[in-house]
Amino acid sequence: ALALSLAGPAWGQPAYPSKPLRLVVGFPPGGANDIVARLLGAKLQEEWGQPVVIDNKPGANAIIATEFVAKSAPDGYTLLIGASGAMAFNPGLYAKLPYDPLRDFAPVTMLGSFPLVLAVNPAVPAKSVAELIRFARSSPAKLNYSAGSSPFQLAVELFRQQAGIAVNHVPYKGSAQAVNAVIANDVHLTIVDIPPAVGQIRGGRLRGLAVTSRARAPSLPEVPTMIEAGLADFEVVLWTSLFAPAGTPRPVVDKLRQQAARVLQLPDIREKLAALGIDPVGNTPEELAAVVKADIEKWAAVARSANVRAD
Repeated sequence: ALALSLAGPAWGQPAYPSKPLRLVVGFPPGGANDIVARLLGAKLQEEWGQPVVIDNKPGANAIIATEFVAKSAPDGYTLLIGASGAMAFNPGLYAKLPYDPLRDFAPVTMLGSFPLVLAVNPAVPAKSVAELIRFARSSPAKLNYSAGSSPFQLAVELFRQQAGIAVNHVPYKGSAQAVNAVIANDVHLTIVDIPPAVGQIRGGRLRGLAVTSRARAPSLPEVPTMIEAGLADFEVVLWTSLFAPAGTPRPVVDKLRQQAARVLQLPDIREKLAALGIDPVGNTPEELAAVVKADIEKWAAVARSANVRAD
């Protein structure tokens, strides 16, 4: 009897999950993070027989949603669909955050990663990254770029630093607006996530010069990587991941990770993610924690060097 009492959950404690789960998203419905949350939530609900509610809490570069989960009960029923912007970029942009990505969360798994694309208006006299750099150097401080959020701004700042050029930042509310600004020739270039740009590149309204991953993007196979274009150290890969509040029991974290990783291997899920330009991952909590730590350090250094602050 004593042995049985020590094995498994304590008496009266139901097996996880025994009630509805909440996936908190720091962005409005319809964006990539929201879509990933809904794909995962539907499969978890189907597998576990418990409702999974998608709770959109947009605002303040996802700080509102992230803080909410950080302060939630660590029982595995309130989870964060955490984008790299909130978890890895914000720490270098804000002097004070109401959460600590490393202290206040239990990493579960990375759900997906995706590169960005450097695109210019077709009127810009550059058909390659090398030509863009030469043009920028011949017209110092005359080029403008659009950015719909801080990760995209810092991606351009990293490009600016490595290429040794001057470009001026023009902020926009989101990726779609940033892309439209380049199409309208209100700005010269942008670095943006692929989904809002791919159709415009294929239609000739934008010119794609490079993607920011080490390998070419399946959705834009004709576009070289920044590394192929001559910037040997340039890599920017954003991600969306699953996090629980710190203190969540490890068996709960492991069960969430195993189930999420299984969902990411389903053919219909992989097909839907591929349409968004997202590569499914499903790594371990330890691997995700290492990515978060490394990305915080990398982007804090870029922000300091570019003197970019969000406060």
